[in-house]
Amino acid sequence: MREIVFDTETTGLDPRQGHRLVEIGCVEVLNRFPTGKVFHAYLNPQRDMPVEAFNVHGLSAEFLSDKPLFGAVVDAFEAFIGDSAMVAHNASFDMNFLNHELDRVGKTAIEPSRVVDTLVLARRKLPGGRHSLDALCERFGIDISRRVKHGALLDAEILAEVYVELLGGRQAALVLDSAREQTGSNVRALPVKTRPVPLPSLVTEADVAAHAAFIAEMGDKALWAKYIRKTE
Repeated sequence: MREIVFDTETTGLDPRQGHRLVEIGCVEVLNRFPTGKVFHAYLNPQRDMPVEAFNVHGLSAEFLSDKPLFGAVVDAFEAFIGDSAMVAHNASFDMNFLNHELDRVGKTAIEPSRVVDTLVLARRKLPGGRHSLDALCERFGIDISRRVKHGALLDAEILAEVYVELLGGRQAALVLDSAREQTGSNVRALPVKTRPVPLPSLVTEADVAAHAAFIAEMGDKALWAKYIRKTE
């Protein structure tokens, strides 16, 4: 089963008050496993960036000024999601913005029946607990140390892990360090197969340049700057 786990960043809380999408991140999941295929785009909102929103995601109006409009990426976005189910945390927020942008460019809205809300799943599975993405990561032991600020693609990747745990976790037999085959009462270990040629990176030069420009705006004390210097 194919699903798309996604997240968005915006200029505010309500598209009806003129707020816009500024980032979309999508992760393809097949049968509970991320495939490595992603869709990611920064968007020019054609407006200012309120300080409250900037403090959440760190995306300035200046950084976004040369990014594409939603209409320029919508075809690629729709091709990526296809007719798959859409998974988001507090999905009504993201869907309000996404469908507002789709309507602005004359595209069909995404039906609510396609959407899975992990916030609803968490409240059903963990009544009385804390249900923010950070709280769920803490509960399930998911590392979020790389999450300095909110980012749509990073949050979608993290949410994909949370989603799997909310559905019961991966089966114990599906371990990464060995494969096992069971026939009747006999279990035997199979050798691990390695890929002879590594898969090409999905990160383009444009992605690298955009990320570097984003980190530069965060100043010398940004955690990401340390990693960039190590790779140079």
